Amino acid sequence: MGIQAGALRRLPFLLNTKFKLWSVRTLIVSAYNRQMLRSGSLWVRLLCGSFIVATSCLGLAQGAPKNSASAAPAGSEAQRALALAEAGQCKQALPLLKKAIHQTSDKDLRKRIGLDGVHCAMTHDMAYESLDFLAVLSRDFPRDPEVLYAATHAYSDLAMRTSQDLAHEAPFSFQVHLLNAEALEIQGKWDDAAAEYRKILEISPMQVGIHARLGRALLSKPQPSPAELEQAQKNFQEELEIDPRNAVAEFVLGQLAADGNDTSTAIKHFSRAAKLDSGFMEAYLGLGTAYNSAKQFADAIPPLEAYEKMAPDSPTGHYQLAVAYAGAGRRADSNREAALQRQSSEDLESVKRRAATALEKQPAPQAPEPK
Repeated sequence: MGIQAGALRRLPFLLNTKFKLWSVRTLIVSAYNRQMLRSGSLWVRLLCGSFIVATSCLGLAQGAPKNSASAAPAGSEAQRALALAEAGQCKQALPLLKKAIHQTSDKDLRKRIGLDGVHCAMTHDMAYESLDFLAVLSRDFPRDPEVLYAATHAYSDLAMRTSQDLAHEAPFSFQVHLLNAEALEIQGKWDDAAAEYRKILEISPMQVGIHARLGRALLSKPQPSPAELEQAQKNFQEELEIDPRNAVAEFVLGQLAADGNDTSTAIKHFSRAAKLDSGFMEAYLGLGTAYNSAKQFADAIPPLEAYEKMAPDSPTGHYQLAVAYAGAGRRADSNREAALQRQSSEDLESVKRRAATALEKQPAPQAPEPK
């Protein structure tokens, strides 16, 4: 069965063992980053690349700005804690800071205590002591850029330390190869990532999720060869043999079948994906689109209506539903969906134009002056 390269633009990016779906090819990296951030393991790979060669990333939080302790209430424990921290006496300061951050009602002071606590912990080989401060800062200052900046560096350092512990304690484990493969994928080194996944399969051939990850790496290449496309398809089939309830593997096989004009196979896989995961909106879109291609318009309507409820601003969803309604003889509904498709497309283009204008207005970075 032939597989067209156009499928790549609609294939998901699978992440971690739950395999979240992100169907827009050009947003793969940003989607990957968001998901990895949710899992708490992004920054070591995003900022540092492969953990094996990233030891220079340690201590990223060491440049955190210091604040003057003069604004703290005179004679208070908070003032004493801040003074100690900003004088570099962090071992003495940390217990006081941990106590003060939960006692002070002054929000600005609480922020300063938290930032100083994170800075002390990260720069004095007590990285895990930063977690209490990060929890308070994230809860009380979720949109504060200074807090977010400090948290970025702190989590990066924590991830780096943990990855080094993994490499030291279990250097031959499949998890080491998995961590490296994820780093290589972020760098767009798909062949190298695929090699790491193959090493995992040598160590643990029945490991859940690895065949799918290997298939993803092959499909993510800018121009995979026909042999690589067929190999990726085989990997997703092997994933289903190991994990029959993998909805994303079903979806990818459905998309590959649809691109190969094998509509009946596409319908089978999309239908399974939707049944396995009722919140898998792209599976409903794929199923409805496949039914439209087969001119089974009445069958296309329920999955497309389900998709529209989950993605009401999708021009593609409105378009496919308009086609299904028209094919089923529901002209008024088709006209309504066609109008919604035009409006949602215009809204999307407007957002793109505003984003492009904002980028154009940003000043160009200046080259450093020669010394």
